[in-house]
Amino acid sequence: MTKHVLLTGAGGFVGSHVLRHLMVNTDWTVSAPVTFRHKGVPKRIASALETNPEWWERVDVVYCDLSAPIDSVTAARFGKVDYLLNVASESHVDRSIETPGPFIENNVRLMTNVLDYARQAQPEMVLQMSTDEVYGPAPDGYEHREWDAIAPSNPYSASKAAQEAICFTYWRTFGVPVVITNTMNILGETQDQEKFLPKTMRALLRGEPATVHVSPEGRPGSRFYLHARNLADAWLWLLRNHAPQMYGHHDRPSRFHIVGEREVDNVEMVHLLARFMGIDDPKLDLVDFHSSRPGHDLRYGLDGRKLATAGWVPPLALEDSLRKTVEWTLRHPEWLGLEAAGSHTTVWSVA
Repeated sequence: MTKHVLLTGAGGFVGSHVLRHLMVNTDWTVSAPVTFRHKGVPKRIASALETNPEWWERVDVVYCDLSAPIDSVTAARFGKVDYLLNVASESHVDRSIETPGPFIENNVRLMTNVLDYARQAQPEMVLQMSTDEVYGPAPDGYEHREWDAIAPSNPYSASKAAQEAICFTYWRTFGVPVVITNTMNILGETQDQEKFLPKTMRALLRGEPATVHVSPEGRPGSRFYLHARNLADAWLWLLRNHAPQMYGHHDRPSRFHIVGEREVDNVEMVHLLARFMGIDDPKLDLVDFHSSRPGHDLRYGLDGRKLATAGWVPPLALEDSLRKTVEWTLRHPEWLGLEAAGSHTTVWSVA
């Protein structure tokens, strides 16, 4: 049965991958509210759809600033919404440290306005994209489980924790069918240049040292990286297979961790990128993480057994998806802020 999805953040990196995944794997229609005032760019939406022109008939791109309430005219254009997928948020630690007030205010206003709209639209499910960072750093050998204590370290993670708290209250007070997913570090085609992988690729291409944050003892940070399409696939699996837990029957809304297949420290990640780029012996600049970046967490870890036990299997392996992302990005260096050579045709390597 055809469904209609309201997808926020479709012009952003992750949102554009969710959009393409819905186009490839469903016959659903999508309304995509955008402003392009933050890190969203029109080219991401075009890149997600241009290989199949007929997909444009299933997508309605609507100018809508989610930092303001959704007005009745815009809501009428959205029409009946079966699923609301909220990806939109400011999402960079360094920028949140530089200007914490506007960063936090944007994410809180956005979340409140999206949920106020959901109260009226009454979708079957509201999927909220959250982050591993709300739990704070994970001790060595430990992976946070769903509903562990929330202890954010920086303004970005605090703003995401605030979004979760707002979701919880709208679930409990108004019966909004919220499902929260916490996700590890994401990679993929068209990622913004400020993120670790594109920034590292750009440095390597220029012959510059790749910056890696380490502890005062020299131990590098580590993450469980996953491709954006794995996140999108997990969301589609939840939409098709999970009924949101509702207040009155449960004491908490549904929450799932979406986790990469294995832990990779950031020195290893630089070497993996270099190998796929054909670069031998990459230069490293090891920087004390806290003196250079206050509020930075050295290690994150999420326990992904709940979603795996429920039946979700990630479709993309880490190294294969990383290799394809590198190959695609080298063919489209404009996404690294470098001069492009040859064809500008954008065909994502991962369908």
